[in-house]
Amino acid sequence: MIKAALFDLDGVVFETESQYSIFWGMIGREYHPEIPDFEYRIKGQTLVQIYDKYFSEDSVFAHIKGYTDVKSEQDKITTRLNEFEKNMSYPYITGFEDFIKDLKQNGVKCAVVTSSNVQKMQNVYRQHPEFKGYFDRVLTSEDFAKSKPDPDCYLKGAACFDAKPEECVGLEDSFNGLKAVRAAGAFTLGLSTTNSKESIEPYSDYVIADYSSFTFADLVKVVEENKK
Repeated sequence: MIKAALFDLDGVVFETESQYSIFWGMIGREYHPEIPDFEYRIKGQTLVQIYDKYFSEDSVFAHIKGYTDVKSEQDKITTRLNEFEKNMSYPYITGFEDFIKDLKQNGVKCAVVTSSNVQKMQNVYRQHPEFKGYFDRVLTSEDFAKSKPDPDCYLKGAACFDAKPEECVGLEDSFNGLKAVRAAGAFTLGLSTTNSKESIEPYSDYVIADYSSFTFADLVKVVEENKK
């Protein structure tokens, strides 16, 4: 029985990764020109993880680049990111709306489990007034003590509906997100929207390219086959 479906946001509900590549490519060229593929290295990482690894007092950023006020530089990047997200478009992944309507018609509770913050979600609501109607709960970074790949966010998502993790499906596109779903004990449905199918298959119970031609009945089938 599938009680709940727990959705990551970027790359799972919305096709936004290409836009983030533009932003982080710009930041990478400015702050880390020695890392030519910066925007791809940070895929699937939370802002906290990006700052800890690339913009902290213990990173190359401080020691070699000579930034003495690391927090000030982080704040500048955050301000630029918030402004960028305010002007982003949020197109749905192909087939998403039909898929989530199908889930809800079959009694499945649906939640967003995202590392994005409340401020970004306000941008989403402005562009998509119907969004809240698709989900029973929206959990953001402010709701979690630990970031993905820790399972904390997915365990809390399941708890919202008094469901056991094994009664839930977690939908993710990033490596850290897939690891979080798997660590929580939920069925791991990967979307190859950000990374290739071949690269995420080891972390997924099943992989889809998008939601076109994928229904609740298909989900039930793959979940049941996985249990055999």
